[in-house]
Order: sequence, then structure tokens, then C-alpha cells
Amino acid sequence: MPVAKGASLDPAHTRATILDAATDLFYARGLDGIGVAELCTTIGVSKETLYRHFGAKDKLVQAVLESRSDKVTRWLRSAAESAGDDPFDQLAAVFDALAGWHAEPTFRGCAILNAAAQQHEGPPRAVARRHLDRRLELLTDIARRAGVTDPTTVGRQLLTLVSGATTLADHRGDTDAAVVAKQAALALLRH
Repeated sequence: MPVAKGASLDPAHTRATILDAATDLFYARGLDGIGVAELCTTIGVSKETLYRHFGAKDKLVQAVLESRSDKVTRWLRSAAESAGDDPFDQLAAVFDALAGWHAEPTFRGCAILNAAAQQHEGPPRAVARRHLDRRLELLTDIARRAGVTDPTTVGRQLLTLVSGATTLADHRGDTDAAVVAKQAALALLRH
């Protein structure tokens, strides 16, 4: 991203711009679907700029996945909180948010889990584990507040439904998967 002569550099802005553009490219094409040279050309930065901000492609990948995980975690937590204090309404809101995401034309599954499947070792795998743990924390908290006997187990069951619905929506094109999963999730809270 060329800077006009006489303009001051803003490293934080440059880093954020690279991160945003790389996030979109990696989600659309996969981690291995774009090399550093093409990435830099597409984003409009030099390799030197990319390496100055991230050190290497794998560090950029890690930053992209961590940023995406933060964004998704905030989004699902916000969906739950926006539904009010009732844990049943909060759980329904999580699945409703997922259903909306699954119906988006650019939906390609969970970027973090896709990346971990592509690179089963290293940073993508570690980020995916933390990402799933954060979802599990949200779902277990909802189960706890619903008064279930074993919120830890129910939280894990809910996580399975969330992840399964996303996988079915991605790999089968099943945009109703979140609706079906929501029904099962609410039944788990009731029993």
C-alpha cells in the first residue's frame, strides 16, 4: 500500500490493513491457496512490508486466525447477551446467529477449523483448540445458568451441535443444520 510522498506512516494501520485483507484471502482460498508473492501483490504491499509486520507467512496466518477467533467469539457472545438474561433465549440466539452466517453466500465454514484441518500441526491447531475452548466456555456458562445437573457435559454436547451444524452447512450445503441443532440444543437444556 503505497504512501503518498510527505505522508506519515502509521504502522498500526498498515498492520491492520494487511491483516484484514489476508483474512479475506485466506478464508476464500485457504492457507495454502495463496503464496506470499501473490498475497503481497493482491494486498498491495511489498514482501518487505509484510515481513516487517509479521515476520513470516506462518506468523501472519497465526495473527489472522487469532483475530478471527476474537471476532467470532465476540459475535457469538454478543448474540447471546442481546437475547436477554434467559439462558434458553441466549442459546437460541447463538444458533440463530449461526443460521444467518451459514446462509451467507460467502460462507465457507469455520476459518479456524478449516485452517487446523489444512495444517494439522503448529499455530493453526493451537488457535483452533483455544477457539473451541472459548465456545465451550460460553455454552457451558449458558448450561450452568439454565440449571442443568452436569453443565460441563451439556456444554460439550452443545459445542458438538454448534460445530456439527457448521460442518454440515459447509460440506453439505445444509443451511437448516443450525435450526435442527437448535432444537436439539434446547431439548438438552430442558432435560
